[in-house]
Amino acid sequence: MIRFAALLPIMALLLTAGAAPAPGAAHFTANGAFIPPSDYREWIYLSTGLDMSYSDAPSMPGQSMFDNVFVDPDSWREFKKTGHWPEGAVFILENRGGASRGSINKHGHYQTEDLMGLEAHVHDSARFKGGWGFFALNGAAPAKMIPYAAACYACHQAHGAVDTTFTQFYPTAKPIAVKAGTYREP
Repeated sequence: MIRFAALLPIMALLLTAGAAPAPGAAHFTANGAFIPPSDYREWIYLSTGLDMSYSDAPSMPGQSMFDNVFVDPDSWREFKKTGHWPEGAVFILENRGGASRGSINKHGHYQTEDLMGLEAHVHDSARFKGGWGFFALNGAAPAKMIPYAAACYACHQAHGAVDTTFTQFYPTAKPIAVKAGTYREP
């Protein structure tokens, strides 16, 4: 049995190394890199978009892509109470390839096992200017934050319906935010 007193030097070392725990589901290395969650597919599923693009030009002509959005369970529980995404909220955007012909499918599209991208949107006002940080993930490797000059920050500020998130595309979350009075029409 490990005694609490024996853990104090280890806890002190972690804190002095800058590895203080972040709120919620977000975890970071001592140098501020985001540690991707391995279990995000067990989180709360919010929505899937198909071939979404924020410009007039299609993003990938001739190829379909699904965007799956997940949020950590604690943040979802808090959101249902308040209509706001709490400190420590982590969203994962998973991009998967789409196909229309395969197996017995004759019409429509389905997701493939091809992972085309993975991103995180993390709420931590003490850590990030504007309260949120974006990360492009590459497997289990810790990810450095996408610089604030990237277009995703300005776009989410201008068009995010709740707390810089695109809640307007989450059919189970949007009515909660509308009812709570936290929804902003983009």
